[in-house]
Amino acid sequence: MGSFHWGWKSVFLLFPVWLLCACTTVGPDFVKPKAAVEKEWSEKDDPSVRTDALDYSEWWKVFDDPILNRLIQIASTQNLSLQIAGLRILEARALLGIAIGLQYPQSQALSGGITYLKSSENAPPLSNLPTDVRNRLDTSTNNYQIGFDAAWELDFWGKFRRGVESADANLAASIANYDNLLVILNGEVASAYVIIRTLEQRLVYIRSNTEIQQKGLELAEVRFEAGATSELDVQQARSLLRNTEALIPALEISLRQAQNGLSVLLGRPPGDLQDILGDPSPIPTAPAQVAVGVPAELMRRRPDIQLAEFRAASQGARIGVAEADLYPHFALAGSIGWSAGDGSTLFSVDSLTGFFTPLGFRWDIFNYGRIRNNVRIQDARFEQLVVNYRNTVLLAAREVEDGLVGFLRSRQQADLLSDAADASKRAAELALIQYDEGWVDYTRVLNTQQSLLNQQDALAVSHGDIVRFLVAVYKALGGGWQVRIGADILPAEMLEAMKKRTNWGNLMQPVSLPADISPPPTGRDVNLFHNPKW
Repeated sequence: MGSFHWGWKSVFLLFPVWLLCACTTVGPDFVKPKAAVEKEWSEKDDPSVRTDALDYSEWWKVFDDPILNRLIQIASTQNLSLQIAGLRILEARALLGIAIGLQYPQSQALSGGITYLKSSENAPPLSNLPTDVRNRLDTSTNNYQIGFDAAWELDFWGKFRRGVESADANLAASIANYDNLLVILNGEVASAYVIIRTLEQRLVYIRSNTEIQQKGLELAEVRFEAGATSELDVQQARSLLRNTEALIPALEISLRQAQNGLSVLLGRPPGDLQDILGDPSPIPTAPAQVAVGVPAELMRRRPDIQLAEFRAASQGARIGVAEADLYPHFALAGSIGWSAGDGSTLFSVDSLTGFFTPLGFRWDIFNYGRIRNNVRIQDARFEQLVVNYRNTVLLAAREVEDGLVGFLRSRQQADLLSDAADASKRAAELALIQYDEGWVDYTRVLNTQQSLLNQQDALAVSHGDIVRFLVAVYKALGGGWQVRIGADILPAEMLEAMKKRTNWGNLMQPVSLPADISPPPTGRDVNLFHNPKW
C-alpha cells in the first residue's frame, strides 16, 4: 500500500513537469502578407530616371546645400514629435517586460501580520458558561503569522508565449514608427526649406518688377506733364505698381509662417531662423537624374511598410491569447509560512504551516459566447491590419509615382517658363522704349509689365516645385532614417530626469537602435521562458 501511495504522489508531483513539456501554441502563426507590386515604374523610360540602386540614407545631400544639411541634423536631434516616438519605444520595452513576467508565477505574495482577538463574555459561547468558569478563562488571543503564497498558471496553450510574441512585435513596430517619423520629418524639413527659398525668390522677382514699373510710372508722368499723353497713362501705371507692391506683404506673411513651421520642426520657438538660414539664397538645384531603384525594394526599405507588418504581427498573436481561454487553465499553487500565538515561537518547526496543489484546473465552459466572440474580434482586427499593410504598399508606390511625374513634368514646365520669362522681359523693355518714342500707348507697356511679373513668379514657383517633387520622391523611397544609427534617440538630460523620477532598470539601454529590425519570432519559435526585465 505504501508503494502504491508514493507512486501516485510521484505522478501528481511530476504532472506539472509533463504539462510544461507538452505545451502547445494555439492560434495562427504570423506570415508576412503578400501585396501587389509592379515590376517597374511608369516613368522608367525617361532619361532622367535611373533604376539602379542608390544609398538613400542621406538623400538631401544631392542638393549640395550646407544649410539644408544642418537643418536636417538639428531636426533629427531636437524634434519633439520624434522624441515622443523614442519614449514610446521605452514604453514598448516595459510592455514586453510585463508580458515576459506573466510566463512566471503570476501571483506571488509575502504576507504577515499580528492579530489580536477579544471575545465577548456576554455572547455565546462564553455567556453559556458558569460565571466562575468564565472568569478563569482568557478571553483574548494573539496570532502571529508570516508566509509566502504563490500561484502559477502554466502556459499549456501558449497564451503567455503569444503575449510575449505580441509585445515583441509591438516593440519592433515602435522602432519602425520612430524610423517612419524620421523619414517624414526629413522630408518636411527639406520641403519647408525649399518653400522658404522659393518665397524669397518670388520676393526678389516682385521687387525687381516694382523697379521696372516705377520707371514706367515716372515716364508716364513726364509725358503727361509735357502734354504728350493723358492722365489715364499715369493712373494705369500707378495702379499696376501699387498692385505689385501689395504682393510683397502677402508673400512676407507666407515667408514668416513657413519659417515658424520650420522652427517647430526643429524643436525651437517660432522665429525667423536668421542664425541658421542667413540671408535670402537661391532655390536649391536639383540633379539632372534621380535614381529610384525598382518598386520591390520599397517593401524592404520603407519603415511605414515595416510598421504595418509588425502591427499585423502583434495583433495576430492576440488571436492566440484569446483562443487559449477556450481551453482549461492548468495551474500550480502553494503556500508556506509560520503561525503561532506567541511571537517567541513563531519560527519553530511546530509553527510551520502550508499547502501545495500540484495540479489544479479551471475551465470557463459556460461563457455564453464571450470567449468565442473575443477571438472573432481579435481576428477581425488582424484582418484589418493585413488589409492596411497592403494599402500601405499601394500608397508607397503611388507616392513615388506622384513624385516622379511631378519632378519630370515640372522640369519641362520650368524650361518653357524660362523662355517665356526671357521673352516677357525683352517685350517689357521694347514696350517701354516704344512708349517713350510715342509709337505705342501705355496699354502695351501695362500688358508687357504685367506679363513679365506673372511669368517670373510662375518660374520661381516652378523651380521650387522641381525640388519639392524630388524631395517627395526621396521621401517616398523611404530613405533618411539611417541617420539615427549609432545615435541616441533621446536627449541625455531627458533620460537623466526619468532615471531620477523612476527606476528604469536596464530598459533604457541601449539608447541607440539597431541598424535593422528583424521580424520577431512566432509560434513555437518563441521561447518558453525569457529573462525577466527587472
